[in-house]
Amino acid sequence: MILAERAARLASEIAVERLKLEVARLRRERFGASSERSTRIDQLELVLEDLEETLAETEAQAPAPEEHATSGASRRKPARRPLPEHLPRERIVHPGPTACACCGGAHLRPLGEDVTETLERIPARWVVIQHVRERFSCRDCETIAQTPAPFHPIPRGRAGPNLLAEVMMAKFGLHLPLHRQSQRFAHEGVPIDVSTLAGWVGAVTTALSPLVSRIEAHIRGAERLHLDDTPVPVLAKGKTRTGRLWTVVRDDRPFGGPEPPAAAYFYSPDRSGAHAETWLGDFSGIVQADAFSGFGRLYDTGRKPDPIREAACWAHARRKFFELADLRQAPIAIEAVTRIDAIFAIERAANGLTADERCAHRRAHSADLVANLEAWLRGNRAKLSAKAPTSAAIDYLLKRWTAFTWFLDDGRICLSNNAAERAIRPIAVGRRNWTFAGSDAGGHRTAALYTLIETAKLNGIDPQAWLADVLTRLPDHPARRIDDLLPWNWTPSRLHQIAA
Repeated sequence: MILAERAARLASEIAVERLKLEVARLRRERFGASSERSTRIDQLELVLEDLEETLAETEAQAPAPEEHATSGASRRKPARRPLPEHLPRERIVHPGPTACACCGGAHLRPLGEDVTETLERIPARWVVIQHVRERFSCRDCETIAQTPAPFHPIPRGRAGPNLLAEVMMAKFGLHLPLHRQSQRFAHEGVPIDVSTLAGWVGAVTTALSPLVSRIEAHIRGAERLHLDDTPVPVLAKGKTRTGRLWTVVRDDRPFGGPEPPAAAYFYSPDRSGAHAETWLGDFSGIVQADAFSGFGRLYDTGRKPDPIREAACWAHARRKFFELADLRQAPIAIEAVTRIDAIFAIERAANGLTADERCAHRRAHSADLVANLEAWLRGNRAKLSAKAPTSAAIDYLLKRWTAFTWFLDDGRICLSNNAAERAIRPIAVGRRNWTFAGSDAGGHRTAALYTLIETAKLNGIDPQAWLADVLTRLPDHPARRIDDLLPWNWTPSRLHQIAA
């Protein structure tokens, strides 16, 4: 009875936590993704996961009668989804009885069968591929003839393209350091030294560098870019220092642009804005970024060939008010968040429209809200002390008001820089696992592999499948047709389709 009461209590707690999680998700969908809501959702998911595990353990400990007694509790049972149809089926036939359990008769006739399916996973299958090249000798001139040796993804390498793609995806897509991959392979009976895996990473980075260059060129050809950066610990003598990984995202889908999305990453040993200026080269369109002072030279009117137009991020501005509203319950900050959320709510209806349609929609529905917000901010700023925390949040907006309001006149501009923040998130998650980059060269390798993997994800392509096929075809692929292998142009080879 005690176990039944405990199970009922846990079921009620799970229902409450599930509702909290659903509310948090709806708030994020309504007001846009931001760091404070993402963190809250992660915490709620962990709490819910722990409660579900505790309830399952409690029910497993209960004897059969109590299990039936608690079946009416408010716990929601997991949905019984059908198992994927594309998976192969293996039949294990349990022979029926040979004699009747009632009368002992042996004259039994079949009536059909009942099938119960169980999902199972068989460990990865390792195989050694032998490339056999037969030799022939000419009977007339004794010349020996033989088919040329096949190309390998890595010169003189012994790793196949699928294994290489798995190592790259595990390290840069799933954030699994090489020493853990080495331990996993050894557990499966195939010991591979970490130094060998590291050599593969370096060789693959070199082999795929033409694709990285083409993705970067595609991004520089955009009319509008998202830009952001994040710190990365870099190993130094007896300590670690802080480098930076930058992301530059091209995503024309919000304004109906036909060009495919892409994300490029580059590394720098410090946060000087000169690195972003160098990478952008002669780009002269719109850049959406935070208010980092190092970007000042990008927006300089004397920049050659042309200045870059700054478009500020409303999500950054909102976050400053949100922190004050959440921590201090400041009335002005609460009202500012409400007003900015109203602008975001209107913006969702314009997502995916053409640039001209978005501009017309904003002028019709958002322009008055923005004008009223400016007047309200200036009125409240005049009443506040210069040292008040709310004053700093208001000044962040008003000092950059032109950059914040460009979106009313240009439908290509997004309301936030969330595209770049989403591209930065894998690095923020990954560095918790791989801890630091081993050197500046390691930072550049990391940037190159992130460029490939995240661009594939943006185009709805499985990064591991794409890398495996590209590594198979790249050694003898014509250099003039390198664009055929880019994620948005990629068509799996017949051999890859058969393997899949």
